[in-house]
Amino acid sequence: MKKILALALSMMMLFALCACGGEPAVTTESVEDTTAEVVDTTAAETTADVADVETEKKTFRVAMECAYAPYNWAQDTDANGAVAIADTNMYAYGYDVIIAKKIAEANNWELEIVKLDWDSLIPALQAGTVDAVIAGQSITSDRLEQVDFSTPYYYATIVTLVKNDSVYANAKSVADLKGATGTSQLGTIWYDNCLGQIPEVNMLPAQETAPAMLVALNAGTCDVVVTDRPTGSAALSAYDNFVMLDFYGTDGDYEVSDEDINIGISVQKGNTELLDAINAVLAEMTATDYDELMNEAIAVQPLAE
Repeated sequence: MKKILALALSMMMLFALCACGGEPAVTTESVEDTTAEVVDTTAAETTADVADVETEKKTFRVAMECAYAPYNWAQDTDANGAVAIADTNMYAYGYDVIIAKKIAEANNWELEIVKLDWDSLIPALQAGTVDAVIAGQSITSDRLEQVDFSTPYYYATIVTLVKNDSVYANAKSVADLKGATGTSQLGTIWYDNCLGQIPEVNMLPAQETAPAMLVALNAGTCDVVVTDRPTGSAALSAYDNFVMLDFYGTDGDYEVSDEDINIGISVQKGNTELLDAINAVLAEMTATDYDELMNEAIAVQPLAE
């Protein structure tokens, strides 16, 4: 009897000790809850990491003048899909911007437009401050020594602009422009290669921008301006007193090579990865596509307003 009583007392003390302050028992339910919390936290962190990767896009920095309609120009708003110009409160649009957007979208890149003077475009590429120049550049042998070019994204034939009351308004060839006073834009094949082909031409200093050469013609500072067809077509929208003379396909045309009229996108020498990505997009486009996009740009360029 005493043994039974002692055993009973011992059991009571053991139960009392278990009931006082020790570590809580780990149940199956608590393990499952803890595991679920860890899984949920890990999944959330993984999802956040993936989202961060997805939002990190390469920035495609493209330089242009933003003063060369219809290829490119600056405007106050983002109308028609214009892109903000870096470090300004202005927006860029035009044929070059349209092409830049297509390349950026195809490669899932963030497009950034950088406004530079014409003479600063190639140096910026060489310095690596921009990724590409899309600015109506002809693919000339001189430029190919400094940068690499894409396949052409436009073919721009050479034209001459004169005023409708000019003695040269009915010219049928370059020879008919004999003795004219002319100018064009600085650093272009229009000025460097074509203007001097006019017999006995009086060559004025080159103009800094395309708009400046048009102003010179309108003011009567010169008789003729040599440019390309898109620029000439855009000018006709702004100046109803201009006539565009196109000698293309005749014996009286300017003597130019394919490199003079092929317009390309330039990148830093040796940047084959970027060049291949650009060319892959251009390969999907046709001459008709280019013409349609150029006409779209001409229709909304500032000179037409």
